[in-house]
Amino acid sequence: MLNLVRAVHTVVWVFFVGVILALPVLGWFGCFGWALVGIGLVVFEGAVLLANRGRCPLTNIAARYTESREPNFDIYLPAWLAKNNKLIFTTLFLLGCGFVLWRWVVH
Repeated sequence: MLNLVRAVHTVVWVFFVGVILALPVLGWFGCFGWALVGIGLVVFEGAVLLANRGRCPLTNIAARYTESREPNFDIYLPAWLAKNNKLIFTTLFLLGCGFVLWRWVVH
C-alpha cells in the first residue's frame, strides 16, 4: 500500500510541477486564461497544504504504512528534493506569476 501512495503522490507532484513550469511558457505565448487556471490550481494546492499544517494529505496516509520519516518516505523523489520541495517550487511559482503578470501588462 505504501508503494501505491508514493506513486500517487509522485504523479500529483509531477502534475503540479508541470503547471508551475508551464506558467512562464503560457505567459510568453500570451495564454493568460490558461495561466490563470494554472495559478488557481497551484493556489488551491497551497490552501490544501496550509489547511493540513503544511503537509500533503497523502503524507499522512503514507505515514500509516511505515515508521520511516525520511524526507522522501512518502514520495518517489530524491531526499534532497523532497526536503527542499516547498522552497524550490514556491520560488519558481512566484517567479512564474511575476513573469505572467509582466507579460500581461506589456501585452
